[in-house]
Amino acid sequence: MTTVTQGGSAAEAHAGAGREAKILKEHIVEIVSDSGEGAQKCGQTFGTVSAKMGNGVWTVEIIPAEIQPPARSPAGASGIRIRFASHPVTNMGDEADLVVAFNEQVLYSRIANGAYRKGTLVLLEDKWREDPVPEIREQYAKAVAEFRANGLIVHELPIEQACLGITENPRRGKNMFVLGMLCALYSRDLERAKDEIAIAFKRKGAEVIGLNHRLFEAGHAFAAEQLDFRYAVPSQPEEALAGKRFIVTNGNQAVALGVMASGMELVSMYPITPATSASHYLAEIYHQVGGFVHQAEDEIAAIGFAIGASFAGKTACTITSGPGLALKTEMLALAVMAEVPLVLVDVQRGGPSTGLPTKVEQGDLLAVLYGEPGDAPKVVIAAATIEECLHFVIMARRLADAFRTPVVLLTDANLATGVQPYPRPEPSLDWLAPPVDQSDWSEEVPPYDWDPRTGLSPRPIPGMPGGQYILTGLAHTAQSKVAYDSDSNQLSSEMRSRKLAALASTLKPPSVHGGEDGDLLLVGWGSTLGAIDEAVDRARAEGLAVSSLHLRFLSPLEPGLKEIFGRFRRVMTVEINYSDDPKAPLITDDTRRYAQLAMLLRSQTLVDVDCWSVVYGHPLQPGMIHGVIRERLAAIRNGGDA
Repeated sequence: MTTVTQGGSAAEAHAGAGREAKILKEHIVEIVSDSGEGAQKCGQTFGTVSAKMGNGVWTVEIIPAEIQPPARSPAGASGIRIRFASHPVTNMGDEADLVVAFNEQVLYSRIANGAYRKGTLVLLEDKWREDPVPEIREQYAKAVAEFRANGLIVHELPIEQACLGITENPRRGKNMFVLGMLCALYSRDLERAKDEIAIAFKRKGAEVIGLNHRLFEAGHAFAAEQLDFRYAVPSQPEEALAGKRFIVTNGNQAVALGVMASGMELVSMYPITPATSASHYLAEIYHQVGGFVHQAEDEIAAIGFAIGASFAGKTACTITSGPGLALKTEMLALAVMAEVPLVLVDVQRGGPSTGLPTKVEQGDLLAVLYGEPGDAPKVVIAAATIEECLHFVIMARRLADAFRTPVVLLTDANLATGVQPYPRPEPSLDWLAPPVDQSDWSEEVPPYDWDPRTGLSPRPIPGMPGGQYILTGLAHTAQSKVAYDSDSNQLSSEMRSRKLAALASTLKPPSVHGGEDGDLLLVGWGSTLGAIDEAVDRARAEGLAVSSLHLRFLSPLEPGLKEIFGRFRRVMTVEINYSDDPKAPLITDDTRRYAQLAMLLRSQTLVDVDCWSVVYGHPLQPGMIHGVIRERLAAIRNGGDA
C-alpha cells in the first residue's frame, strides 16, 4: 500500500531537451516482455507515481499462464497496462496508445487480443535485429514489417545496449531504465519516481537502490535524446482532490487491509493464484495489529482451521480462488449447518478445473450459491471496485457475526492485481469485532434459540459458563442434539433460510446509472462496473436509451429488481463467464445456457433476462460493451426484440 496526498501537475517535472509536451486528457500505456524481466514492477511504479501526481489510474497485469514460459514467444507475454487520466479511471480502457516491448514476439499475443490500434506507438528493443541466430533476425525483421504494415508506429531503440553502460545484466535492470523513459515521455515527477524506486527495493539495500536510480536516470536521458515527442496528462481538477488523502493499492492489498480494519485476528489459507499476494501482504504487517496468518497444508485444512478459530469466539477469514473453493465446499456447508460465522474471500479466475490460473473470470457465482449438497443458504456479496474490496471485508465480518453464518466475498483477478487510488479510509471502532463474550450463559437458552420471524439466534462461545454444547454437522435440534426426525430437519432448514430473508428486509433497491427507464438495461456484478458504466455513458451521449444497474448483494438479492426491470423494454446481464451464443449451431431457446447472473435473475424475478458474456480471459473493455449496446438496440428497433 502507498499513502499519498494527491496534487501537483505535470509541469512540476521537466520533460527533457526543452520540448513542449502535448497535453492529453488520458493515455493508455503497456509494457510487455518475457516473464521475469520486471515489466510489472515498472508499470506498478509508473502507476503509483501518476497517482501521486493526482491522476486517476487503473492498471491491469498481463500474466502468462506458465511460471516459466518459453522466451520470445507470444504465449509468454508478461507485462502490465496502465491507464491514467485527468479524471477518475475505473477500468482498463480500450486500445493502448503506447507500448514498450522488450522483444517483438510478445506483441503478437497482445495484437490478437485487440490491445492496439492503428497509430499506437511501439517502442521496441532492437537488439534482436543483430542477433547471432539467423532465425531470430528473420523473425524480428518480419514482425517489424508486419507491425508497420498494420498501422503501428514502430520506434526501434537500443534499450539493452544503453543499459550495458550501467549494469552487466540488463535483464534485471531494463525495467527501471524503461521507467525513466516513460517518466520523461509523460512529464512525470523525477523525485517522486526515485522515491518509489527506493520503496520498491528497500529490502535490497542502498547499493541496489543506487543502481536502479542510475538506470532510471539513464532511461530518462535516453528518451530525451532518442525520441522527439512528449506528453503531459495533468492531474485531476483541484476541487476533486482538495483536502483529500488517498491510498494506492491493488485489490488483494485492499482485502488484507479490510481484514485488519475489521478486527479479525486470523487468516488461514493455502497459496493459490491469484489470491496468494493477500497473504504475502498480511504476513508482512498483520502481526502489528495482533493478527496471525496460518498457511495450511491444503485448502480443506485452511477452511477447517478458520472455522475452528471462529467457533472459539472471533470470526476468522479464509482466502482462496476457484479450485480452492471447490475443495472447501464440504467445510463451507459445515459452517452453514453449524451456524458458525466465517468470512471466505474468493478471488475468481478462469475455470473449470485448473483453467486459466492467471486470467480473469466471474465463473464461481453459481458454485458459491449452490455448490454444497442440500440447502446451504449463505450471504454472498461481490466487490465492484478496489476500494470496495477493503470495505466489503469489514461488512462481511459484521454480517457473519450478526447473522451467525458464512459470508462469501467475491472478487476476481482484475481487482486483485489492478492498482487504483481511492480515498484513505477513516477507521472506526464500529468496524472492529467486539471482545469475546465470556459472561454466563443461561442454561435455559438452547444453543440455537431461533427467532421464528428472523431465524437469528444468540451464539454461545466456548468458555462461557453454562454455554457448553456439541457442535455438529448433522441435522440437529435447537439444543444441538443430533436429530433425524422430520420436524427438526424442516424447522432448522427454515431457520437457516429465514436469515437471508431477514437480511434482505434491511437492503435498499440498487440505483440505476442513467435514465430510470428506457429501451435497454444492462445488469452487472463485480469488476465489470467501470467498463459497463463508461460504455453506457458513451451510448447515452449518442442519444441511446440505455442504462445500467450493478449488484453487490447476490444472496440475498437486492430488493425491487422486478419493478426496475419492468421499466425497460429489454434487460441484459453483462458478465465474464460462459454463455451460449443464441446464433450458434444447435442452440435454441430450449438448449441455450445463460450467463450465471442471468440464470439467477431469471429464476428469482421470472423476467426474461437476456445476457451477453465472454470468457476471453481479460477484463471487459468499454468499447466492446458499447458495440454490444448498439447491436442490441438496433435489434430491438428493427424487430421489437434483441
